[in-house]
Amino acid sequence: MAEMKEEFKVNGEMLLKKVKELLNEGNIRRITIKDKDGKELMTFPLTVGVVGAVLVPVLAAVGAIAALVTECTISVERKV
Repeated sequence: MAEMKEEFKVNGEMLLKKVKELLNEGNIRRITIKDKDGKELMTFPLTVGVVGAVLVPVLAAVGAIAALVTECTISVERKV
């Protein structure tokens, strides 16, 4: 199975919104959030069937990161 990588630069306010948009797309294997210097802040894999209550703690952590950073990069691995 091939994978494609994409990166999105977002500010802290838009981080949670963008992560939620990506999760709704459904073909995501892994999301990594990096600070503006490229330091990895958080990585979470997504497997088939990961929905709902399982994502609540992840989204809470993303929200906490969003409150601390002014800009960051979201790196996304997609299944193609």
